[in-house]
Amino acid sequence: MQKVLVTGGCGYIGSHTIVDLIENGFEVVSVDNFSNSDASPLEGIFKITGRRMQNYAVDLCDLEKTKAIFHAHLDIAGIIHFAAFKSVGESVQKPVAYFRNNLNSLLNLLDCAKTFGVPHLIFSSSCSVYGNAESLPVTENSPLQRAESPYARTKQMGEQIIEDVALEAHDMSFILLRYFNPAGAHESGLIGESPRNKAENLVPVITETAIGKRSSMTVFGTDYPTRDGSCVRDYIHVMDLANAHTKALQFLLKKQNERQVEIFNLGIGEGATVLEVIRAFESVTGQPLNYQTGPRRPGDVIAIYSTYEKAARQLGWRPDFSIEDIMRTAWAWEKVRSGERE
Repeated sequence: MQKVLVTGGCGYIGSHTIVDLIENGFEVVSVDNFSNSDASPLEGIFKITGRRMQNYAVDLCDLEKTKAIFHAHLDIAGIIHFAAFKSVGESVQKPVAYFRNNLNSLLNLLDCAKTFGVPHLIFSSSCSVYGNAESLPVTENSPLQRAESPYARTKQMGEQIIEDVALEAHDMSFILLRYFNPAGAHESGLIGESPRNKAENLVPVITETAIGKRSSMTVFGTDYPTRDGSCVRDYIHVMDLANAHTKALQFLLKKQNERQVEIFNLGIGEGATVLEVIRAFESVTGQPLNYQTGPRRPGDVIAIYSTYEKAARQLGWRPDFSIEDIMRTAWAWEKVRSGERE
């Protein structure tokens, strides 16, 4: 049983990925300082998998405390790095905090990986690195445009840092996973998206509005050059995304990579507008949504969606869940989450 260090393991994508890793035979150690999460996913993971997992409440920007984790686990076979600040809007307001946190944590992990001989690292990147793409769908070879937010720039810079480190660390291999808009929840309803800070991603905003935690929601921008004027995004179910991380790690462990740094897009290969997602939610759940339209939001790109052909070809990965599945599981999770808080 090979050991994997998952950073941000109590976060949304991290917790779902840990479930998939455990179900595929991996031992997992988590690092999460609960800056935008809490410890509740640890219990959900246990109920789903029957496995207890150790979490270190460590800030990865603290190099010495990060090193201590590696000292305690000298048999780590790979790292999956999720831990980062991730709000586009907040990054516009707090760019220094985003650069300091997202880049220093990555640098410390890379330092430890080299020092302790960990051969593989998977980096949680983002479709935001493409900016306002010249053509759609984007592929792994699409040129990166100007970042539209400090958050996106930290992902571009993180990728560049890894590319440079790879030139020196010849015994290491890396995968950059550029994923699109994760949404939905585990089918069990035991884990899902539950940020400590105010949710800004579209799907939890929709479910929180529908259940009454918000009186209404705003569609930011209806004058974009899209089919209905709202932004276009590629929504991927979080368990599809989780499984891609497991497959990416297996790919590296089997030494199937042709390049030291491999890049994969992870999306469902088609875009949906914000208004289409709202209509999908209303159709699947029968819940009417109270929303209004407003001006564009700083940092948002007009449209972005992917092709996942490379991931299908090399990783053997394909998404199984639809936008309807996303809305159904997200709504089921919202009802569970709200019931727990009453």
